[in-house]
Amino acid sequence: MEEGEQAAEPVARRMPIRVIASLRALKDLVGCEIGVTDWFTVSQERIAQFAEATEDRQWIHLDRERAARESPYGATIAHGFLTLSLLSNFLKQAIQIRGVRMGINYGLDRVRFPSAVRSGSRIRARLSLNSVLDSEGATDARFSFTVECEGAQKPCCVAQWIVRYYRD
Repeated sequence: MEEGEQAAEPVARRMPIRVIASLRALKDLVGCEIGVTDWFTVSQERIAQFAEATEDRQWIHLDRERAARESPYGATIAHGFLTLSLLSNFLKQAIQIRGVRMGINYGLDRVRFPSAVRSGSRIRARLSLNSVLDSEGATDARFSFTVECEGAQKPCCVAQWIVRYYRD
């Protein structure tokens, strides 16, 4: 680089959505990492909107001055449930399954929040597929999510999520 030149800002690269031909084809991915999402910025505005929607207005999420003074994080942080609620967005970014009429949230297992998400942080998810079980008219897929916070040593959320897919 010549003197006086500035390094170019990194270009945001959109991760391609993995298109899966069918629920039958999904079974071939059991035990595999199936996607890594784009980075997502957790803004203070989003945190405040979540606080209003859930009636959870604890100061650690909303009061920047107090959080800077008193919290162990030195800043406001996102609600753990806000991070968890982003899993559906992350799944939609990572995969598309053909031949599915609809998918529903069937439940969660083993949810943990090993580290906090400070306001303004960027997070992304790594998804793996643990199992696929057929039942009458539906298929249950159990995904493992590891949500990473840019620059953090520990993930900010780890969870197993069961999505029930109804076939066309």
